[in-house]
Amino acid sequence: RHRRDRVETIVMASNPLDLPPTPLGRGRSEVAAPAFALLFSEMVQYHQSRSLDISALERALEDAGADVGRRSYESTSYREKASGSKREHRLLPLLQFIQSSCWRSMFGRVADSLEVYDDDEYLLSDRDCLVNRFISVPKDLGDLNCGAFTAGFVRGILHAAGFPAKVSAYYSEPNPAADINGVRTTNILMKFEREVIERESRLG
Repeated sequence: RHRRDRVETIVMASNPLDLPPTPLGRGRSEVAAPAFALLFSEMVQYHQSRSLDISALERALEDAGADVGRRSYESTSYREKASGSKREHRLLPLLQFIQSSCWRSMFGRVADSLEVYDDDEYLLSDRDCLVNRFISVPKDLGDLNCGAFTAGFVRGILHAAGFPAKVSAYYSEPNPAADINGVRTTNILMKFEREVIERESRLG
């Protein structure tokens, strides 16, 4: 359960101008990593100043991510359609589309893994989630996970595609042997509504 502490100032982990100009996305949607870092940091601080506690801040980040996800789904689907691909209407192909095309368009790389937990639960993992890489959270606010933005991003895509689900973000336990520079893996858990699972069963 999140503490109801006063939300203190969150700062960037590094100066965005010192980051390598790695491009994110493709074509006209391409954005440099430093620009993304600066924009995301400003967004976090904007919502932070309007949130009473950590839970409220994470909800605000998730809602912001959901709006971006809806827009990203439409634009990415349009580009894929222009290249000859069709819009996905089945669950697993849609999740693979999110893991690859949508993730690459937004974060500059494919998500590391996609796992099936149960018929209605799937897990998307990113070992070096971009939104957590640039944010330094004070120790007394260690519960804060800016991955809430990515959870919202996924939720927005799923709802826009007609696959409603409850989506949440959490960290894996630290693994010094595997984690990159001490960065914990961000996991996005998707639990789909019954209507989605029943529709998938009917389609075989």
